[in-house]
Amino acid sequence: MNRERIHNILSEASAKRILVIGDVMLDEFVWGKVSRISPEAPVPVVEVSHENSYPGGAANVARNLAEFTGSVRVLGMIGRDSFGAQLRGLLGEERIRTDCLVESASAPTIVKTRIIARQQQVVRVDREKKIKPDAEVLRAILAQVERVLSETDAIIFEDYGKGLLVQELKNEVCKLVAGRGIVVTVDPNPGNPLDWSGVTAIKPNRSEAFAAAGVPNGDPADDPLQDAPLLEVGRRLIERWQAKQLLITLSEHGMILFEDGQPPYHTPTRAQEVFDVSGAGDTAISLYTLALAAGATAQEAAEIANHASGIVVGKLGTATVSAAELIESFPE
Repeated sequence: MNRERIHNILSEASAKRILVIGDVMLDEFVWGKVSRISPEAPVPVVEVSHENSYPGGAANVARNLAEFTGSVRVLGMIGRDSFGAQLRGLLGEERIRTDCLVESASAPTIVKTRIIARQQQVVRVDREKKIKPDAEVLRAILAQVERVLSETDAIIFEDYGKGLLVQELKNEVCKLVAGRGIVVTVDPNPGNPLDWSGVTAIKPNRSEAFAAAGVPNGDPADDPLQDAPLLEVGRRLIERWQAKQLLITLSEHGMILFEDGQPPYHTPTRAQEVFDVSGAGDTAISLYTLALAAGATAQEAAEIANHASGIVVGKLGTATVSAAELIESFPE
């Protein structure tokens, strides 16, 4: 795929309307340096220089999309707390619509705080309470989906295993979108083994795919197209989930795409340097889905997702990729 083709796809993508449903959270980064060990315990003392906060989890998927289209909504559950207000504000700053966020009186906003010194993560502090949506919250979520469906070209289910995505929610959303021509993709979580049958595409990483298929995950082959266990996993999951496409991300080996009735397609990694893999999966599912909605083939969408992920892992923190960076990564 050359730059003219990627430019055409991104031009079409700019008008697409995407709804992200999943576990939203706030990512905090505390940056500093370590020069001594604490006299109180054998742990480093981090002298803080600055702090940043970004939308995380499903909200980071929305953030990746906002670089390419001006119509992105995120539907998730936040607490009635200062972190929820902060997350809503950060999303608004990035032109991401927050009118579908549902506030919960019983579940606090999920916050992940990473403390980083000398470009290395020292520790991560998680503040979360896993609560599945009760009947009232579930009705509120489905009401929001129904309200915005006429303004939606694609839906992404982003599952971080924090409790929001349950079988009833997936089933009801799929019933609502049936026959509307809406692309529906999933970034699954092996700790939450839902039946994803009937969606357009599913994007697990290698370990998630092996766990979902019930196959032991051994050392990968240098050539994914000659990796017999991986090919068996792809076959099993396509059959089980009855999805049109299965895209498995393979870290340093790129990605492999399975389509029903087609031979597997492998795209090697495009990463030049790897500094931080956090958020790479968010980038992959967001760009893959957006490309499909914009009329790209599954193979073209896989190439776009792979290039975008390769750029993001070369950045520190919860990063995104710009349209200019993505276009530049393709040959003329």
